This record gives sequence, C-alpha cells and structure tokens, in this order.
Amino acid sequence: MSAKYSLEEGKTALIEEMPYIMDPFGALMEQATQDRLLSAKTKRLMMVAVSVTQRCEQCIRAHVKAAVELGASRAEILEATGVAILMAGGPAMAHVSTVVLEALDQAGA
Repeated sequence: MSAKYSLEEGKTALIEEMPYIMDPFGALMEQATQDRLLSAKTKRLMMVAVSVTQRCEQCIRAHVKAAVELGASRAEILEATGVAILMAGGPAMAHVSTVVLEALDQAGA
C-alpha cells in the first residue's frame, strides 16, 4: 500500500489543519538545527542516527538528504548509522542496509 501523502504534503496539510502544533514544532526544528556549539551538519548526522534507531523511513530519507545538502559525505552518514546499529541492533542494520543506502543514492552521495 502506498502512502496517500508524501512527508512534505502531509506536513503542509498539518500546518494548515494544526498550526497550534506545527508552528511551535517548526520553530523548535529551526532552533535545534542551527549552527551553535555543534554544527548543523553534525546535528543532521545525529538526526540520521536517531531516525534509524526509531525506524522512521520518512525521517531517514529527509535527514539523509539534508545532511548531504549540508556537505556530509556518504562515509560520514554511514559512520553515524554505525552508532545507530550499535544502539538499536538488527532492526537498525536492516534500515541502514535498505532505506539509508537508497536515500544516499537518491541524494547523490
């Protein structure tokens, strides 16, 4: 069964239908992903790893793409996913070997 909405389409719909939730979430995302003590790139690598541990395919795809756009290499992204595999075991490895590799290819990394 395919999804009715892409992640972006669904987010747009939620922004329209639930601005009281999505506006603060967007503000949090904006603040949490800025360069501060940790670079935005490092934070995106962390987000890739957490997405793998949570087994969120849409999150993996979005954060891999964003990490590549911030200059993360394929090797850096895969190294970050190694930590996810350590922390989450076989299910994380399954997502890295399928979703992450596909997202890297799609992102041109």
